[in-house]
Amino acid sequence: MISKAPKKSVCFYFQVHQPLRLDTFSYFDINKKKGYFNPENKKILHKVAQKCYLPTNKLILKLIKKYPEFRCSYSLSGVFIDQCEMYAPEILESFKELVATKKVEILGETYYHSLSYLYRKDEFVEQILLHRKKIWQIFKKKPQVFRNTELIYSNKVAEFAKRLGFKAILAEGWEKYLGWKSPNFLYLSKPVEIGYFNDKLLINNRFREEVDPNIFLLLKNYKLSDDLAFRFSNKKWSSYPLTAEKYANWVEKAPGQTINLFMDYETFGEHQWEDSGIFKFLEKLPEELLKRNITFRTPSQTIKDLTASDTVNIPNLLSWADIERDLSAWNQNKMQKEALKKVFELTPLVKRVVKKFPNSEEAQKLLTTWRYLQTSDHFYYMSTKYWSDGDIHTYFSHYESPYDAYINYMNILNDFKQKLLIAK
Repeated sequence: MISKAPKKSVCFYFQVHQPLRLDTFSYFDINKKKGYFNPENKKILHKVAQKCYLPTNKLILKLIKKYPEFRCSYSLSGVFIDQCEMYAPEILESFKELVATKKVEILGETYYHSLSYLYRKDEFVEQILLHRKKIWQIFKKKPQVFRNTELIYSNKVAEFAKRLGFKAILAEGWEKYLGWKSPNFLYLSKPVEIGYFNDKLLINNRFREEVDPNIFLLLKNYKLSDDLAFRFSNKKWSSYPLTAEKYANWVEKAPGQTINLFMDYETFGEHQWEDSGIFKFLEKLPEELLKRNITFRTPSQTIKDLTASDTVNIPNLLSWADIERDLSAWNQNKMQKEALKKVFELTPLVKRVVKKFPNSEEAQKLLTTWRYLQTSDHFYYMSTKYWSDGDIHTYFSHYESPYDAYINYMNILNDFKQKLLIAK
């Protein structure tokens, strides 16, 4: 099918997330120590704000003002937003300034950056609705495009998003499922039969029963994205140093209509330090792309301007992590499986406490704490994949080992369960 707007574009999506890291919690702290979250979270947020969020937002605003065509999109986790409200409201103000330009789109996701889809579909839906509400409160925007935690995707995830009112969803563009197809086109997700869904969810009117049979699918060009996110400052990389001119040439030569560049926002200034030249690269890139008649679109503009070229069938769960692009970064080993099982087993108990004390501040605090304990990062720290090689898993973890992460988490979970039993 022919595109309604054949001009090639870049679609930037940036994930903005900071977990609430857990404090050290030993077996002997159970029923004695107050508080689960590391006091260093405030310090970490301020550090990353100075290295990444504030200077990058300032640069993005400058690019928007300089180049009328420039566009980008963000997904801000609720955990990140909560910390900004607690410790650094100026970060949120800078994002609000970007959104006010009407050239920046905010996407929807799970509020607590959780793996709830895998274990509790009702909780998954609840967190999406909570995130939608929060984005409206802060930005007065209703997200039209969904990205699941860690870009976890399948046909069924897309069906959930569709029935919650989203028009499009993001996913990894992996050859295993694409085959000969390119990620550089707009696609549709393969529809799923409605019988898959839980009747209770439908009865509660959280889902739309009458919806368009299709939901658009934007696939990450992982090669070009990872050139920035992971390889940019690697002096052993054959393409080092990467200039804006060289990168724009790659984008120009890439076949297709939309080059979807999805990455963590911390790429700028935190993962790739300022002295690597990443900010100068970003500042120069729009000029180089526009020279080559390549424009910019947000995800919503992409689905509005382009025509889907085909349907993509992704029956199994896919993520954007590691070479396997499965869920093994979070639930491969026994420690991860046990921790995930235990935290979601608390669902009935948590909900019972909240139902029994609906107006209790303490009950709401327990609910929020339980959801913070679902954040995917806690289980990522327990990963034993490539640990001895000092890979990216090691880089992100503040624990001495995955085993320390597991023991610490389970001590906290045991203490939390005791609090729930007392409250019940």
